[in-house]
Amino acid sequence: MKTGEEKRFQIFGNIVMIIISALAILPMILLVISSLTDNDTLIQNGYAFLPAKWSLQAYTYIFSTGNSVLHAYGISILLTVVGTVCSLVITTLLAYALSKKGLPGKGVLTFLVFFTMLFNGGLVPTYMNYTNVFGIKNTFWGLLIPGLLANGFNILLMKSYFATGVPDELLEAAYIDGATEFKTFYKVALPLAKPIVATIGLFAGIAYWNDWQNGYIYLTSRTNLYSVQNLLNRMIKNIQFLTQSSADISNASAGLSSIPSISVRMAMAVVGVLPIILIYPIVQKNFVKGITLGGVKG
Repeated sequence: MKTGEEKRFQIFGNIVMIIISALAILPMILLVISSLTDNDTLIQNGYAFLPAKWSLQAYTYIFSTGNSVLHAYGISILLTVVGTVCSLVITTLLAYALSKKGLPGKGVLTFLVFFTMLFNGGLVPTYMNYTNVFGIKNTFWGLLIPGLLANGFNILLMKSYFATGVPDELLEAAYIDGATEFKTFYKVALPLAKPIVATIGLFAGIAYWNDWQNGYIYLTSRTNLYSVQNLLNRMIKNIQFLTQSSADISNASAGLSSIPSISVRMAMAVVGVLPIILIYPIVQKNFVKGITLGGVKG
């Protein structure tokens, strides 16, 4: 039975968590409401949870300006699925190998992985290699390849999980039964590592979904390969250009008045983040467990 002090501490902790949760949720709610607010009302009255006038003008503009948002969604979904699967394959295989105690050169390999967390080759050499050597410019590979090799943090996180969350006794039992190294990994280690796999998969999926830099750098003419982030980024820049140059362009003011320049930015943010919000609750349980166990030093 809990003492009075424990009950008070629990009540205090619940209040703190409610406040923190509200600070995280309320801005998202305000974002959605602002995207559904009339643009003129938003300019006059500012952001409000109960706007004076509702409107779908921002979403109408996004989906009817000639920019194929649905096509960009398809590119983003394909990129995220393929990129996440490939990243998981590379990360799990390398992390499992690094978790093996008898691996020759384990210290050197682990250092090389860790080194990538501290330094990189730089933008210009990376661009020259990918375009001149690998020829990924203006192709779908330009969105996929630069982020394909995962990152050192994910590899070390999964390595720690394999080292601490998969009992050596189970692996040894599989070896005694005649299982090969790959079969032991696939049949024994990988099923036990579902929480960390879901965690790393979420990290990789969010990184691919939110990425706009690769498309900005490597897609100079193939705009039909734009992901939803690249497309929304281009739309925002077009609106900013019209806003800043309206005084110098004839009849620009009349055209600009039909563009919901403020609310459309809120709508773009909703369009970009909505899939992540829908998917996160599905993997939340494994995500928390994977972070907790994977963060244990191996």
